[in-house]
Amino acid sequence: MAPLIGTAFALFMGLMATRLFKLLKLNFPDVTAFLLAGLLVGPYFLGALDLPWFGFRDFDQIEALSPVTSVALGFIAFSIGAEFRLSEIKEIGRSAVVIGIFQAVTAAVLVDAALIGLHFILGNDVLPLPACITLGAIASATAPAATLMVVRQYKAKGPVTSLLLPIVALDDAVGLVLFAVSFGIAQALEGGTLSVVSIVIDPLLEIVCSLFLGAVMGLLLSALEKLFFSNSNRLAMTISIVFMTIAFSSVSFPAGPVTIAFSSLLTCMMAGTVFCNASEYSKDIFERCDKWTVPLYACFFVLSGAELDLAVFRYPAMVLVGITYILIRCTGKYMGAKVSSSAMHCDENVRKYLGITLFPQAGVALGMVVTAQTLGSPSGEIIRNVILFSVLIYELVGPSMTRWALTKAGDISSKPASKTSRERFQKA
Repeated sequence: MAPLIGTAFALFMGLMATRLFKLLKLNFPDVTAFLLAGLLVGPYFLGALDLPWFGFRDFDQIEALSPVTSVALGFIAFSIGAEFRLSEIKEIGRSAVVIGIFQAVTAAVLVDAALIGLHFILGNDVLPLPACITLGAIASATAPAATLMVVRQYKAKGPVTSLLLPIVALDDAVGLVLFAVSFGIAQALEGGTLSVVSIVIDPLLEIVCSLFLGAVMGLLLSALEKLFFSNSNRLAMTISIVFMTIAFSSVSFPAGPVTIAFSSLLTCMMAGTVFCNASEYSKDIFERCDKWTVPLYACFFVLSGAELDLAVFRYPAMVLVGITYILIRCTGKYMGAKVSSSAMHCDENVRKYLGITLFPQAGVALGMVVTAQTLGSPSGEIIRNVILFSVLIYELVGPSMTRWALTKAGDISSKPASKTSRERFQKA
């Protein structure tokens, strides 16, 4: 399937799935419809029929559309950066930082403890210790894409939502540090040596470089926007700068004993943060950008669904480890958010429901898996299978749980945000 046809077909199937859900009166977020549409057009269903242009025959065809995924994640991160507007963040900034760090670390520690215990029960051949330690770190990450999509679709607004998006943004930085430390230890257990550079310096340098590059691109965008008097041209400039930011953040190179690298999510978040605070046009530009990216996000989630590998269900041991990982991670996210939000004297609804909105996991975790696979067999393969299994569950169930939690917290109105499906699509 040619990339252009593949992109068009993915978008078409995703949109048709949302209409089917409505006809069947299934009260699921659009994200879930997009993901299920992706599964349908993936290698296990329509793709297996080998029909020209009506499905992805293999994962290589989906990989050919990876630029769409990268661009979508970049714009998602850029939009989340707008949640750090200084005029609004002063009230919740300290709470977001404390809760963001505490819930991520709690999830990582609990998953580490549970999987290490399972390691002694199942044996090293089934679940090696390096895999346990690495999976614990990956557990800290939360998926910003699904969360943002649900917030936008249902126009969520309230104390839980105000904390949720900044916390999801912080997860990228916290996850990078935890993963780098844990992965360094895992490599040492596999026969390598502990390195201060790989465990401490490289991840910190990656965070600093990402923040610096993002700040530069955000300031550049703020300066260039002033050259234009048309909002359409300002939007075009914004899109071009975000594209450049995504491209620049994909570069990495050695610099002596260290490696200069960037996190695309963190870089784009910082660009959005600086732009929203430095430009007087930012609110209007973000609103226009949100409308422009609706079909892009639809493609992203359909492709994410197509990438879900159902083959992991063939391994009973991996299903057991996967279920343990999912349950313990959710417990860590929920308890970490509840304890830290209580300590920060947050609203009662925040204490009860914030942790549930942090369950989804996908893009960042899958990125960590690519690095984790360098551990080799069997650890690398086990990490991949467990995360693929968990992402399948999280992506299909997580958005609905996020919607439910935000509704119970009062951040989502029980009435539809718009009267017609056309208005809903335009304002999503």
